[in-house]
Amino acid sequence: MELGMIGLGRMGANMAERLVRGGHVAVGFDPTPAARELAASKGILPVSSLAELVDQLPAPRVLWLMVPAGQIVEDTLAQLVPLLSRDDVVIDGGNSFYKDSMRRADMMSLHGIHYIDSGTSGGVWGLAEGYSLMLGGDAGAVERLRPILSTLAPASDRGWGRVGPSGSGHFTKMVHNGIEYGMMQAYAEGFAIMQGKQDFALDLHQVAEIWREGSVVRSWLLDLTSNALGGNPSLAGIAPYVDDSGEGRWTVAEAIDLNVSAPVITLSLLERLRSREDDSFADKLLAAMRNEFGGHRTKQQP
Repeated sequence: MELGMIGLGRMGANMAERLVRGGHVAVGFDPTPAARELAASKGILPVSSLAELVDQLPAPRVLWLMVPAGQIVEDTLAQLVPLLSRDDVVIDGGNSFYKDSMRRADMMSLHGIHYIDSGTSGGVWGLAEGYSLMLGGDAGAVERLRPILSTLAPASDRGWGRVGPSGSGHFTKMVHNGIEYGMMQAYAEGFAIMQGKQDFALDLHQVAEIWREGSVVRSWLLDLTSNALGGNPSLAGIAPYVDDSGEGRWTVAEAIDLNVSAPVITLSLLERLRSREDDSFADKLLAAMRNEFGGHRTKQQP
């Protein structure tokens, strides 16, 4: 098949390259000339505008957006709609909020354009390992994409599927990322406990390697944890600051709206926020309270 990839960053360029390796034709657009030049070296056909991208593709067209969620998606769609034709398919493979995807699907349907929301997982490893794809939208439109999806996924019959109507793909990915927050936090806390047991002088990389085989806590995240510890056992040079890209917040908000208890995901999100406090007022107040009720000495800040 032929596909237009909009956004040639790490994810978009790698996905387009995987499609090219699988025998498809990928035409790519990115506003950054360097990204287009790099894409060309991987067999992707670069173009310098959205209009040129649309012109290069036979109708009905398939376009895949791999751009940051939010206003950039809105602006890209506003530019695309006048250029597209009925029965074209636009896939948003980024981490858009699922309610935005539902609204956009309704808007695009007014123009006869199919809008598919694809929760996409795989990160920088997707080029080699394949991508996990959770798709929401019209079943017939998704079926048309089968050759592309089969190539992007780890296997033609595994790792991808239509999960429901418009919005469900991004909703599923949102929850997926919330679960990821909790799993990452549990690993981080467990390894921190072991690191703190100085009497045993544990080799954390060795422990991770042992756990990778046969243990009930083995996972791809543990594989990546082992890689990190193997390359930098003391994590030297890494600041204790953990960012978040929004999906954890959305998952917690949705849990509250649905009256679903999600303490692990919620606390893992709060821990990420906690990591960003260079001068924690809360910690200072905790120390002051201990001093007030128990006479526990406070430490002076240097």
